[in-house]
Amino acid sequence: MKIFTWHIHGSYLFYLSQGPWDIYIPVNGRQEEGYYGRGTTFPFGANVHEIPIAEVRNADFDLILFQTEKNYLEDQHEVLSPEQKTLPKIFIEHDPPWQHPADERHPVEDPAVTVVHVTHFNALMWNNQGYPTRVIPHGVLVPDLPVIEKKNRGIVVINNLSARGRMLGADIFERVAAQVPLDLVGMGTENLGLGEVLHPQLPAFISGYRFFFNPIRYTSLGLSICEAMMCGLPIVGLATTELATTIESGYSGYIHTDVDYLIDRMKFLLEYPAQAEKMGDHAKQVAREKFSIERFASDWNSLFTEVIERSKIKSI
Repeated sequence: MKIFTWHIHGSYLFYLSQGPWDIYIPVNGRQEEGYYGRGTTFPFGANVHEIPIAEVRNADFDLILFQTEKNYLEDQHEVLSPEQKTLPKIFIEHDPPWQHPADERHPVEDPAVTVVHVTHFNALMWNNQGYPTRVIPHGVLVPDLPVIEKKNRGIVVINNLSARGRMLGADIFERVAAQVPLDLVGMGTENLGLGEVLHPQLPAFISGYRFFFNPIRYTSLGLSICEAMMCGLPIVGLATTELATTIESGYSGYIHTDVDYLIDRMKFLLEYPAQAEKMGDHAKQVAREKFSIERFASDWNSLFTEVIERSKIKSI
């Protein structure tokens, strides 16, 4: 299968490329959102192809995959030919609704376009108006890592935290960091933390910490959480959004809406590293069940096949 999409979230695109299909991403030479090309950060395989924007209209694709509202409302009309716009279409919704947590209408209002949410929480909160939706939870791929001595600290992974405010938990991070030893990594975090660690090096980097802390109040389930679980770190975070169904408190980490309780539990994990290791083992087991790359690729392969075959039947 030949899938045309835009380069939006590099880590998600990398995991999506683990399936048995070819992915085509447009480039325009200006490094704009969606048109970055393969770049140098992610170890994409030979099945991820750059295609100059001027050549897209003449290419042969099986399916169009949207990943942002801009892709759907603007980019497709500027990039695709009239024939390509009649191809089977899927819209990956990476986020929960930002304007209103329950009443916001999803921009896709076309029964011919299947909307795929990456968490059940996101699907629950968006007003999809009865149009067809699916949920395909994340899948991640973490290499086998050597056993190393852990720092008696927690790790936080969020890009541009100080600029993203309360929703991403900047205030919570600063409150907790005043009482618990934490390191923060991510793009634009030099003022609060250690700066960026590139995605291919991130699993080995975070595996050297005692636990992973997620201070975010409201967002989708971050891939870094799934990766940290695969690395054997217990997760500590707010019992909101999809994290409330991902972490069993006291088993694979701790979740709560009381920040003081979470501070107490982080101190416990630092004081009793054997317990942290045990909970990290549980987190890894859960991640292998929930977030295996094999399950992820299988889910997408089934949906791609279904949508393409359904389109063929309708055209007969």
